[in-house]
Amino acid sequence: MASQRILVLISGNGTNLQALIDAAASSRIPNANIVHVISNRKDAHGLQRAEKAGISTSYHNLLKYKKQYGGQSIENVRAIYDKDLAEMVLKNTPDLVVCAGFMHILTDNFLQPLQEAGVSTINLHPALPGQFSGADAIGRAYQAFHRGEITKTGIMIHYVISIVDMGQPIIVKEIELKHGESLEDLEKRIHVLEWQMIVEGTSMALARSR
Repeated sequence: MASQRILVLISGNGTNLQALIDAAASSRIPNANIVHVISNRKDAHGLQRAEKAGISTSYHNLLKYKKQYGGQSIENVRAIYDKDLAEMVLKNTPDLVVCAGFMHILTDNFLQPLQEAGVSTINLHPALPGQFSGADAIGRAYQAFHRGEITKTGIMIHYVISIVDMGQPIIVKEIELKHGESLEDLEKRIHVLEWQMIVEGTSMALARSR
């Protein structure tokens, strides 16, 4: 069986990307390799992690599109950006796209071409399904806990749809919240679990796509 091809989208430090790189190298993600990494931020440290591992990279930033299509609405600019991003992705013929800290909301202009090509996109979100969609999920869960509204948060790996963080979950883990724990310590505790779960979720999504 041919090795399955993973393409990763990033924006930042790339710790989740590193977890995927290490897992693919050690066969914890069986019979798969990361073929390309795309970042929407030029200074993302994850690009250096990829290059160190011998993985090709690309930079694809929305700002250039805002300048080029300045007379159009932001919705139209994002649609053009996403269409071009889909073309970049599909040129690398991936079996799966993994959003690993990719800070951009993907629209159907990206998702539909991939769906037509039979390529799924998955994402890690540090919250339970239906809770704290979008940015700062950990911080909002922390605040809700201290207001007495919740006792636990979580992490999920889910399929990406055009509604933010609302796609079908692949794997979910609940995390108990602790009195006396700082937000920084909670973030550290969640990030360690993220590195495990992004590997598990990627493996499961690849198995389903075979």
